[in-house]
Amino acid sequence: MISLLLLVQQTNIEEKIKNAPDSGYQIGVLIGTFLPFAVLVAIAYWMYYRAKKREKNL
Repeated sequence: MISLLLLVQQTNIEEKIKNAPDSGYQIGVLIGTFLPFAVLVAIAYWMYYRAKKREKNL
């Protein structure tokens, strides 16, 4: 079930950029692609930092 959902959600970024009407759309596609990854990395780092800080205080 999850693999089917991932298959449906998968997008072809190269094709979107190739068929982009202008450069503004290309920038939006790139930002929309990498922004969720960057947010997840930031959350993971924040959780790691908090865990290390808590461990140091004990």
